Amino acid sequence: MTRMWPPGGETRRPSTPRAPREPIDPARIGRRVVRRRAQGMDAGAVAAALEDARFDARQRSRHEDLADDVRGPAELAEWERIDQLLAVALPGTVYDPDTDGVVQAELAADAAAAAAQEAELREAARVAARADELQALRELGTLQQTEPRTGDEAVRDELARRAGWYVQADVDDWLAHALAGRRGHYRDPGARKEAASLLPPPVLAHAALLAELARLVPGADIDQLAFVGRLATAEPEAAGELAALLTRAHPEGR
Repeated sequence: MTRMWPPGGETRRPSTPRAPREPIDPARIGRRVVRRRAQGMDAGAVAAALEDARFDARQRSRHEDLADDVRGPAELAEWERIDQLLAVALPGTVYDPDTDGVVQAELAADAAAAAAQEAELREAARVAARADELQALRELGTLQQTEPRTGDEAVRDELARRAGWYVQADVDDWLAHALAGRRGHYRDPGARKEAASLLPPPVLAHAALLAELARLVPGADIDQLAFVGRLATAEPEAAGELAALLTRAHPEGR
């Protein structure tokens, strides 16, 4: 059953978006420890450290309680990799993480992941702030006079999330009327096309039928077309088919 969220009611304010804590990765920690120890070592020193790591691995293998240990094997594998790296390097070469392609690739991936996470947090904060703004406009009764902006489809989802995922008829009506009337960012054909993948079928059907009826009945006001929203919510597929039929019946003016 579709649940309707009462316009102007209380919403649950979201907590401030926070960066998720990076999970502890023992294997990653082990590799970093090895690289710090290996920095400045030549091939002979690394070979000796590798033998020590192999000895430690043999010792750990005798203890059942260490069977699930991942740090030890990761450290051993990293010593082996660095040993092979120096084996093909010029004589006298010492290990330097700054010239290690594997290390630099990991650092670049970490930086890219951090940048992506920061962008997600900024977007979440923007959506939350815009949701607060739209909620204030709803309470003032001026939402329908407000022009939508790029990203308001995500704000619709945020408002629904705050309300326990109840369908909010006033917000859906607002977006449908804006899409049908090509207001706000929907003036851009690209935004209207993108809306097809961002808005649910009832809102899209509502907008399509509104656009056709507004063309066929110039001057019809919102109150006269209120039934369109009810039809689109109850039977979005039928509403969409009706809009398509009206377009085929009266293609002029498109």
